[in-house]
Amino acid sequence: MGKKLKQIAIYGKGGIGKSTTTSNLSAALAEMGLKVMQFGCDPKSDSTNTLRDGKFIPTVLDTLRERSAVKAQDVIFEGFNGTYCVEAGGPAPGVGCAGRGIITAVELFKQQRIFEELDLDLVIFDVLGDVVCGGFAVPIREGIAEHVFTVSSSDFMSIYASNNLFKGISKYSNSGGALLGGVIANSMGPPYSREIIDDFVGQTGTAVVEYIPRSVTVTQSELQGKTTIEAAPQSAQAEVYRSLARKIAAHDASKAPSPLEAAALRGWAALWADRLLALEQGKVSSPGELI
Repeated sequence: MGKKLKQIAIYGKGGIGKSTTTSNLSAALAEMGLKVMQFGCDPKSDSTNTLRDGKFIPTVLDTLRERSAVKAQDVIFEGFNGTYCVEAGGPAPGVGCAGRGIITAVELFKQQRIFEELDLDLVIFDVLGDVVCGGFAVPIREGIAEHVFTVSSSDFMSIYASNNLFKGISKYSNSGGALLGGVIANSMGPPYSREIIDDFVGQTGTAVVEYIPRSVTVTQSELQGKTTIEAAPQSAQAEVYRSLARKIAAHDASKAPSPLEAAALRGWAALWADRLLALEQGKVSSPGELI
């Protein structure tokens, strides 16, 4: 009996560092000797750039527009340390559903049994988490991804997007959909940013998988068109991504989260606004004193 393929999806609000995190995760997993495919599901088609020296690759949808039949191997490109890179792509600007590329690409790969052919250990779907479109729900709804992770900072709109994702996971969890592996807390700066995330996961019955600090090393690496794992392998930031990779590789138990209803989330955010104001005014040394 062959090894079991692990399929995960990483969601997050646009601009939160989701693709940065995913690419460094893929690079770190490949360093561990695992066979990894990163499947970019953002219509911008830039998920895999830093695995390929900043270069864009032809997308599945673009290739299908040029030809009537496409072999999956035609849209798979090699990235850092032997990673497999795929970009689903999107429609022409202003036309069609942005999630169509995910549906089309996944169907193509399933029909041609490409995951089995490549004998992959992990497929990581990098999915935009703040677009309301059926295609973006495919990895969750269809159970293509067994485990879902969300990248979130302590910013309210990022947490709001994560909470919406939790609602989607809960909706499909009883019909074979994917379950939540946890939250990847990204761009952690002041101490209170960690307190906010910890409180949010406590409120929703979830857990933080890794805390990733804000770091100029990430920016420097991306300006070179590379992941931090490749550009700054000895850095403290690279070690954080390696820690995340070990946890993801070992992860096997996901569950349905308990999302907050809109009024509860708004009330929770208002409490944190009061705590941060008290901190800024010097009334407390930590917002945790008011919890």
